[in-house]
Amino acid sequence: MKSSFYKDLEKEKQLAAYLDVCYADSLKYYSFQRMLDVRSQKQGVDLYFKHHVSGKTYAVDEKAQLDYVNEDLPTFAFELSYVKNGKEKTGWLLDDTKKTEFYALVTALFLDDQEYSSCKITIVSRKKLLEKLSDLGLDMNYLKNHRDAASHGRILLKQLNPKKEGYLFFSSKNKAERPLNLILKLEWLIDNKIAKRLF
Repeated sequence: MKSSFYKDLEKEKQLAAYLDVCYADSLKYYSFQRMLDVRSQKQGVDLYFKHHVSGKTYAVDEKAQLDYVNEDLPTFAFELSYVKNGKEKTGWLLDDTKKTEFYALVTALFLDDQEYSSCKITIVSRKKLLEKLSDLGLDMNYLKNHRDAASHGRILLKQLNPKKEGYLFFSSKNKAERPLNLILKLEWLIDNKIAKRLF
């Protein structure tokens, strides 16, 4: 268990170093500062983006598809709830104790000779996403309540087209935390002006 933990930590460090180069090359109107302290990360802040002109800063939480390296998935999983020590916990999307203002979704992450060579980053406004879901009738209580009645696998929602927009997925058998995730199409997020592709 310990060796796996340190291996994952090394993967995250390697990815952070690669992403810092990507941000430095791609951000035109913002500077960035990576937060390495545990407290910031527990608050859902991996980075701050600072606008060159206004000086305003934005709290950013990076979410990477590290389980899908060398694949380009059209969707992203937003965590609604999970289990820890036998108790249900609120997932990062719905956790109002987090300071996160934007998510940096890292997808299409490709390795070349054990070095990251390319990826896509989609910046998602947490506020706009939660507002859109609420407008559709998918508020916090509605989404979380699906956990009790759910069996393992995909759960269709009447408010979302599963092929073009999204659905729920309950991992009750293959993951210890038994997460309930909202799977959303990246293009749907972009089309609804909830997200922008950074690169």
